[in-house]
Amino acid sequence: MTVAGTNLGVGILHGAPIVAVVGELQGWTWCPRCRGELRGDGSRVECEACGFVCYASSKATAGALVEDGDGRVLLARRALEPFKGRWDIPGGFLDEGEHPLDGVRRELLEEAGLEIEPIDFLGIWMDRYGGDSTAEATLNLYWTARALGGEPRAADDVDDLRWFPRDELPPPNALAFENVPFVLAAWRARHERS
Repeated sequence: MTVAGTNLGVGILHGAPIVAVVGELQGWTWCPRCRGELRGDGSRVECEACGFVCYASSKATAGALVEDGDGRVLLARRALEPFKGRWDIPGGFLDEGEHPLDGVRRELLEEAGLEIEPIDFLGIWMDRYGGDSTAEATLNLYWTARALGGEPRAADDVDDLRWFPRDELPPPNALAFENVPFVLAAWRARHERS
């Protein structure tokens, strides 16, 4: 089981596991191709009738902590559930086969109207897309970045964008997703060390 803060050495943060034990394939009974009965467990199912096989996996996302010249970070307020009205790090799900750096650039253009340059890889955090145990597991990759062009404007599934100084970030109960406070803490700690 993955525990909060396992993020490639950025720092161990103590707390309860943030990835629930309900798997992606739990409850799968019938084949989506031929309607035959599926056999397997929570990590793999197979249809003996047509040969369909599916593996459970975390869904990859990419996000960027865009910094301005004053050391502030750009956060996006979510316009849709899950966590509607809470602050989030701009980013989103990768398209199938999409390189994470291409995905983070696409997401920032879609959500914030910004062309960005990723600078440093901050880390990987596990989470769930939603607030209950049936939500999809996510594998969240984060970079620091700077804006190359465009003017910040809320679009897509974002209804507001705001620059936050490191010492004035929203409290954890105003943030979307369990991983976001940990990512912001790692970002802040990196700046304090430099």
